Amino acid sequence: MSGMLWSGERSLDRPTLMSRAARVATGLQSLGLAAGDNIALFLRNDFPLFEASFGAAMLGVRPVPVNWHFTADEAGYLFDDSKAKLIVVHADLLPGIRSALPPDVPVLIATTPPEIAESYRLPAGKCAVPAGMTDWDEWRDRHTPLSSAQVTLPSSIIYTSGTTGRPKGVCFAAPTPEQAETRTRMLRHGFGFSDPAVAPENIVAVVTGPMYHSALNGYGLGALRIGATAILQSRFDPGGLLRLIEERRVTHIHMVPIMFNRLLALPRAVRERYDLSSLRYVAHSAAPCAPDVKIAMIKWWGPVINEYYGSTESGMVVSCTTAEWQSHPGTVGRAFPESIVRVVDDNGKEIGPGEIGEILCRSRGIADFTYYGDDKKRREVEKNGLITVGDVGYLDKDGFLYICDRKRDMVISGGVNIYPAEIESHLHLMPGVRDCAVFGIPDDEFGESVCAVIEPQEGRILLEADVVAFLRDRLAKYKLPKRIDFRDQLPREDTGKIFKRKIRDEYWNKAGRSI
Repeated sequence: MSGMLWSGERSLDRPTLMSRAARVATGLQSLGLAAGDNIALFLRNDFPLFEASFGAAMLGVRPVPVNWHFTADEAGYLFDDSKAKLIVVHADLLPGIRSALPPDVPVLIATTPPEIAESYRLPAGKCAVPAGMTDWDEWRDRHTPLSSAQVTLPSSIIYTSGTTGRPKGVCFAAPTPEQAETRTRMLRHGFGFSDPAVAPENIVAVVTGPMYHSALNGYGLGALRIGATAILQSRFDPGGLLRLIEERRVTHIHMVPIMFNRLLALPRAVRERYDLSSLRYVAHSAAPCAPDVKIAMIKWWGPVINEYYGSTESGMVVSCTTAEWQSHPGTVGRAFPESIVRVVDDNGKEIGPGEIGEILCRSRGIADFTYYGDDKKRREVEKNGLITVGDVGYLDKDGFLYICDRKRDMVISGGVNIYPAEIESHLHLMPGVRDCAVFGIPDDEFGESVCAVIEPQEGRILLEADVVAFLRDRLAKYKLPKRIDFRDQLPREDTGKIFKRKIRDEYWNKAGRSI
């Protein structure tokens, strides 16, 4: 059946999902919530997240997906900053943030389902709703569905990752009809939902990462809104994903590059075991993808690998197909007709093809935004009507965009700019390297020097001399890391993306300095 939502062996058809959402809308009304209010969702990828998001949208209430890795202090900040008037939490996540729950805000508890419990090895006792607290399912079902409910794409407030300071909630104004139409068209294009050869009801999309991320949030909710089937993977599992593709005849997937790495690390016998011929469109974004990794994925999965680039604030602004990437290796794409992309120097002057500068961009499909409760910070990232998210790169003569690095990640050593992403791309090619993080650390002589922290592949032993020898013929001498450390495991988000800030901060804190 088309328009299904799956999690493990559980499923919801779209009419049932929307009926539940309409009950949620009535329940929110009963709590006094109205358009412009916010609800915080401290939830893993599960049915309640969809029910709450669509139900809130029916009233103009904004869902605020919260990173469920957060500590009590971090979560408490978001509950307070977003002025949440309701908090919904999975049962197993409750103990970690209970002390942060505001005393005057209603809290609903969702039972943690068996497939999530299995993925995270949770004991049964942690998955049930605690005595004396309100069960999400029971609360939802005590209400009648809101009459004349509209199915819209929720205007979620997404909090940025907070690489520097506290996270900021990106909040958009109500779009004009033209902006809403443009945004929908761009999302469908970027996610591959607009393929004329595949009707929406025949799309089977897998959500591989947590929906507190803006891209995954738009991807999962957007799939259900157009009538596609969405499958929630409780936790990314490369072998499990291949099995899902074959068993459910998956057509669309949204991924990040580290997932490619983990797929390619599977034994050849496992990779060749499954029928992947149903795949039509694999979108990836959020982090640089090493060229050899992308080439290997294209060779394995075929010309279905597509990339896009943008941010929560700017929306999607560029994309590229397999063929476009092969003719412009390393690009993240070319601007949509509805996008503006420019590269400027330190004085804000637009520069020519091949010149590295700060990237400014915007989608005409994105309404005006602010950082919730702090419009001053918005003005810090808006330049001449365009948005900077801190990336540096260049445009080639054909208009394809290339990302060099994050501006804040750039290392300035002895007055010379060094881009860690370039060094990381070479390290990913080194045999025995599973992943790495490169960044600047304090240096009394040069101000900063380059440090590389490497996670070797299981069973491999790497030496500093090996790494230097590998990089010496590939990088200029001034780019070679002055310090190389090894760790069995790098700290990661649930998507697999490295928490580079946490690693870098250790070195700066030890030096008695902050960054």
